[in-house]
Amino acid sequence: MLRLLTIRDFVIVERLELEFAAGFGVLTGETGAGKSILLDALGLILGGRAEPALVRNGCSRTELSAQFGLEDNAAARQWCEAQELELEDDAVLIRRVVEATGRSRAWINGVGVTLAQLRELGELLADIHGQHAHHALLQAGAQRALLDAHADAEALAAEVGALFRQWQDARAARERAQTQAAELDSRRELLQWQIRELETLALGEEEWPQLEAEHSRLAHAAGLLEGVGALLGQLAEEDGAAAVRLQGGASRLRQLAQLDATLNEAADLLDSAGIALDEALHALRHYHGRLELDPQRLDEVDRRMGLVMDAARKYRCTPPELPARLVAWQAELAKLDEAADLAALAAREAQAQDAWAARAAELTARRQTAAQALSVAVTEALQTLALAGSRFAVQLVPNEPAAHGQESVLFQVAANAGQELRPLAKVASGGELSRIGLAIQVLTSRSGGVPTLIFDEVDAGIGGRVAEIVGQHLAALGRERQVMCVTHLPQVAARAQWQYHIAKEEENGQTRSRVQRLDDAGRVEEIARMLGGVRITQTTRQHAAEMLAADASAA
Repeated sequence: MLRLLTIRDFVIVERLELEFAAGFGVLTGETGAGKSILLDALGLILGGRAEPALVRNGCSRTELSAQFGLEDNAAARQWCEAQELELEDDAVLIRRVVEATGRSRAWINGVGVTLAQLRELGELLADIHGQHAHHALLQAGAQRALLDAHADAEALAAEVGALFRQWQDARAARERAQTQAAELDSRRELLQWQIRELETLALGEEEWPQLEAEHSRLAHAAGLLEGVGALLGQLAEEDGAAAVRLQGGASRLRQLAQLDATLNEAADLLDSAGIALDEALHALRHYHGRLELDPQRLDEVDRRMGLVMDAARKYRCTPPELPARLVAWQAELAKLDEAADLAALAAREAQAQDAWAARAAELTARRQTAAQALSVAVTEALQTLALAGSRFAVQLVPNEPAAHGQESVLFQVAANAGQELRPLAKVASGGELSRIGLAIQVLTSRSGGVPTLIFDEVDAGIGGRVAEIVGQHLAALGRERQVMCVTHLPQVAARAQWQYHIAKEEENGQTRSRVQRLDDAGRVEEIARMLGGVRITQTTRQHAAEMLAADASAA
């Protein structure tokens, strides 16, 4: 549940910190005082769209934060664990900053997160029903989404959509292969010819640098033989060779070291130099012994390099790139061979269609069960909302295979006894739509798992006895969840367990919103204002106190 909401420089709110309790609470105040602004701030914290206009005039940025307790929210705890976010006091602290430039950043428990992550967690923390939620019920997509949520089939619906797209992709591949058969065959023939040529060339991945090294050695073999031979003479074979002189010098130094031991270090170094020189001479003799002039091999290497260079020029690449080019062509040919196999493509399309049909049938079954239960529950709820004799039904209309399944969802209503069911969009008036929408939202919210429910003036267009019943419904829902409602109805406000009053005031030419949690006396005064308008009499206050007392005893 929502524990704490902190707002700074948001629209007309300068600085605000609110603590929230469990149960059913209301936000009340004059029209335009900023009641919905608080819910807009909460929506932004939960991943709503950020805009520069949200920053209070004259400020560089707005800062928002909210703390949610996760005591009864296993889904949110599991999400945090999956994201490796540590919890403190079994709660999450969400912070969001929006710059005047429109740039936005967000953190969860001090860890920077993306907007997508913020929305994922937000969907598990709170469900906000906006002022226009009733009108959204007139849209087919909204009706289908609401039924799927009530049926706990949102994940299944998403899977059906993914399977449908896979089926359509397989179908498109099969149709493309049929219509582009000649073009694909031409490309396959070209690839086959090019692959045969490179396979015949058989250039290994490391062969080209080896050919270059061998060619360089063979082309300069005479110079190498002459140079290494001369060096061997200078080092070991001629009179006064370096090896002989080094050996003599080392022997003489050892004799001198017998007279002065400090020369032993230099003698050791000469010994090491002698060993190193012997190893170098051994390597040079081995190299000189196996190096020979080989014009025939040089010619072979020349021809081989010529073939490789010709192929590289032909295919517009460097010699070392030819092996990779061959692998790429082989992979492309394999795909084209697969694409040209119409029987395999048709089989894959049929398999994808069967997979979609199986899961779509499961979705239909869930929708049928949920549609029947929702129809009965909403019809019963409407009898208490001054719509006696009315009926509500969720109809599943078969349609062509689609991403949303094999049926469309249609909300129907008969506003009066004896009338036929007709689509909701064609029957309900504004007041009826508000009552039907409220009944649906309360019922579907009760079946969901989100612990905090927020209603923004969803009780608009009703009053009197109906308003009392709406208050009863929200209060009953508040015994199961944390429920907050922005309302202008005293009958609804009187049912709340706690109440905030929002007022708008001007100071130094700036409009600010002020929020106050009301005590018992404050609630009497506020509900009296809601009852009596501008002029509040003692009778109005007495009526307000009676409403609060009656609702307290009913609770």
